[in-house]
Amino acid sequence: MRAKVVAAEAEVPLALAEALRSGKLGVMEYYQLQNVQADTHMRDGIAKASEPLIPPHQDNPGQK
Repeated sequence: MRAKVVAAEAEVPLALAEALRSGKLGVMEYYQLQNVQADTHMRDGIAKASEPLIPPHQDNPGQK
């Protein structure tokens, strides 16, 4: 399954290049796509940075 995902991801840059060449994707649309991807990457980084490194302590109800 992972191999199929990797193969599909490898085709994305080729498809983008073909869309630019054929005029189906404009330069401004390409830059907007890049901006959305960068924004998503930034938000993922912020979300991961706000996660606690150590899981919260859970009291063991069997011990006092």
